[in-house]
Amino acid sequence: MNLLLGVNIDHVATLRQARYALLPDSPNAEPSPIDAAEDAKLGGADSITIHVRGDRRHMQEADAYRIKASTDLPINFEMGNTQEMIDIALKLQPKFICLVPETREEVTTEGGLDVAGLFDELSPTVKILQEAGMEISMFVDPDVCQIEASAKIGAEMVELHTGCFANAEKGCERDEELDRLRIAAQRGHELGIQVNAGHGINYENIQQIHAVPHLKELNIGHSIVARSVRVGFRQAVEEMRELMQGYNPEGAQV
Repeated sequence: MNLLLGVNIDHVATLRQARYALLPDSPNAEPSPIDAAEDAKLGGADSITIHVRGDRRHMQEADAYRIKASTDLPINFEMGNTQEMIDIALKLQPKFICLVPETREEVTTEGGLDVAGLFDELSPTVKILQEAGMEISMFVDPDVCQIEASAKIGAEMVELHTGCFANAEKGCERDEELDRLRIAAQRGHELGIQVNAGHGINYENIQQIHAVPHLKELNIGHSIVARSVRVGFRQAVEEMRELMQGYNPEGAQV
């Protein structure tokens, strides 16, 4: 089974905002997240991930609607658990929602959502969005308690946070993080929920991710955007897609 590839295009908007933060709708504003979504599709992406943050540091609300209107790929909308984002999601109507932790101090999402600790706060949001027809994923650290809480809350999916794996030193530390991912993925599979993964996956470490069983989709953004500076967005997606070939969901070897 080939892994699905969700391409996160947030950092295309980050580059645009570096110059056009005060004029995101200017005809001169570039690069275009819409163009990136189209190039991602041509490169083989299976879905497009976008994250409208509360501080609007990259994607703007208008970007979300334009991207949704411009592509026939499923949209995976990452969002914090706030009424503002719930309202946007209900208007946007993406296929997938990924609930993530969000703080203004972080540069990018660091660490998973504490589904177990925030169960009562998250439950109404999950119900509202599911009743509106969206499928829910929880972005969590590879901890069994968080996988079990995600299943209990009724989420269709979890996305395993692979940041600790990506940042670990090669050798024993990296192997330990892979073991955590394996155990979490196995538990998610046992509970009957879809297991995705993302954060920090790049062209060098992606094949080690093949050692994690039962994965359905990888969500990758920064590495593809960085590679696209040299080779173009479409080719960057094609290269990542090629590295994802040959995945064995029953458990591969490193």
